[in-house]
Amino acid sequence: MSGTLRDQQSGMTLHLRDPHGQPAPAGLEPRRLQIYRDLLFNNLQGLLGGSFPVLLQILHRDEWDALCRRYFVEHRCVSPLFTEVAGEFVQWLQQQSSLPRPFLAELAHYEWVELALQSSEAVPLPAGGDFDPWQDALARSALAWPLVYAWPVQQIGVAFQPVSAPPEPTCLLARRVPDGSVVFSQLSPLAGALLAQMDDAVARSGAEHLRQLAGAHGLDAASLDAPGRALLAQLHTSAVIGPVARPTGS
Repeated sequence: MSGTLRDQQSGMTLHLRDPHGQPAPAGLEPRRLQIYRDLLFNNLQGLLGGSFPVLLQILHRDEWDALCRRYFVEHRCVSPLFTEVAGEFVQWLQQQSSLPRPFLAELAHYEWVELALQSSEAVPLPAGGDFDPWQDALARSALAWPLVYAWPVQQIGVAFQPVSAPPEPTCLLARRVPDGSVVFSQLSPLAGALLAQMDDAVARSGAEHLRQLAGAHGLDAASLDAPGRALLAQLHTSAVIGPVARPTGS
């Protein structure tokens, strides 16, 4: 590719992304340029709007247009797949120091989780009929995600838009159930800490996990036995936890 052609293509791309900040290449018909500008920007907004319906309801049209334009101008997508655009938009929001609403990045992540879990290629944990979550090494399902937010994202909507985060974080569990839908539920502090702890590299039994949690919070380990056993049974029944998968061929 010649330098002249490369320069022309680069100038065209910069202008299409940022028509107010980058001049149009010389010799191009304004009407045709406008068609290309509208086509690309409208396609981007359509992709994002379909992934973030609550966010779209909350923002005024000019706020949504300006946010999408900032993303279009500033961000360079890593993946060429349309299905990845929403995830990259969430990452971009998390890096912004100024947004139209203070909870916007977390709300977008909360909405994106459903799309991400629905499209995940992860498989459920093995059933493990004789599995005892109290004594056996545990694994958390790749289709069950513990989430911690500063904002009560599950409550936010047109009628409820808090201006300051509450003192306590919001702990949620998102999981994909057998019919392919994604279910969100509130997590107790104990459940949230337990599931987060399972991300450690070393697999532990439920009893070991609870002893570790008790030590970390200065509690008597025996005080967690009864609630811990009930919690482990509930998580196992809902396929959130299960036995550690054995290596293939073992």
